Amino acid sequence: MAAPKAPVLDGSGKKSKDLTLDESVFGAEVKPHLVYEAVRAEANAARAGSHHVKSRGLIAGGRSKPWRQKGTGRARAGTTRAPHWTGGGVAFAVRSSFGGKVNRKERKAAFRAALSAHADEGTFGVLADDSFAAPSTKDAATLVEAWGKQRPLIVVAQEEQEAIVKSFRNLDGVRVVTPSEVEISAIVWARSLLVSEGALELVQGRASS
Repeated sequence: MAAPKAPVLDGSGKKSKDLTLDESVFGAEVKPHLVYEAVRAEANAARAGSHHVKSRGLIAGGRSKPWRQKGTGRARAGTTRAPHWTGGGVAFAVRSSFGGKVNRKERKAAFRAALSAHADEGTFGVLADDSFAAPSTKDAATLVEAWGKQRPLIVVAQEEQEAIVKSFRNLDGVRVVTPSEVEISAIVWARSLLVSEGALELVQGRASS
């Protein structure tokens, strides 16, 4: 099987050459169930979890008995923070707990699978580091149009590549991220993926086993 390749685009969106990609990263087997579990875990981790309520053990106060055990004529009570007391905790309290944890080995395998899917479908491109000498949203729009791939588009660039970042960040349907911020769910969500030459090595490093 031939090693996967991707076009290297210049500032006008034209292919200057083909770049051979790391086969261990972009030629990996695509396992849909593994990608699904990784995306689900990322979505769970991003949830706000605002439906957390306090049980009796989390309510402040109520440490001493409100009255003695016997002789008062009232029902015995050990704390004023029991669920049937006003101001007490909630019985069977709902907690913000979401499952779906994926270990590091599986997460990297899912990351490789998501990248490989784009390489297989021809929706992965490499942006030359010298493609933008200065920020230009107009030139970025022309590049995306000339490349001819569908949006949403994920553009991966290094933080110091300000010309690339500023050129693409205001385009509709385009999200710009750094190599450390790339998530599996974003790669799956995107119809096309564009990575700068400088960021490509970092992305491949993240995906390496």
